Order: sequence, then C-alpha cells, then structure tokens
Amino acid sequence: MQEQKVRKIPMRQCLGCNAHKPKKELIRVVRLPDGGVVLDLVGKVSGRGAYICHDKNCFKKARKSGRIAHVLECEIPEDIYDAMEERISGEDSQ
Repeated sequence: MQEQKVRKIPMRQCLGCNAHKPKKELIRVVRLPDGGVVLDLVGKVSGRGAYICHDKNCFKKARKSGRIAHVLECEIPEDIYDAMEERISGEDSQ
C-alpha cells in the first residue's frame, strides 16, 4: 500500500500579533515590482508580501507602528489601509 504524502502548510507571521498562522488565514499586502501596493486576495500576486490576521486589533497595531510600510520598504496608500479595514470589518459582522 502506498502512503499519502503529507502536504506542508505554508506558515506566515502576522505583523500585528507576531503569531505564525497558515498563509490562507491571513490578509496579504503586496509591493509590486514597479513600486505599487495592492491587496492580494488570491495569494498569487508577484511581489514582496506582508501579512495581517483577520483581527481589528492586529490591524490597528500594525498600522499604528508602521510595520507594514517598514516590511514592504515603501509608503502604504490610505486606500489600501481602508480596503484592509473594510475587509476585516466585513468578516467580523458575519
């Protein structure tokens, strides 16, 4: 009998709480090669990524400390922060 291969689950660190969680459970913000910043909803966008939990407190902490901008080495536009906050708030209400 052939054994099933155990797939490794990619883990990433939240910039708010520093907890390591499965990549699919986090929100990804990406700095594109051209310097732009986007919210990656599918996890496939090419570029440098930063991850945040789906938790308001983690988001607020990471935003206040500037950790996302520091990790991505660029300024984060307000509309990206707004989109992240809206996504987190939308999930809390469900």
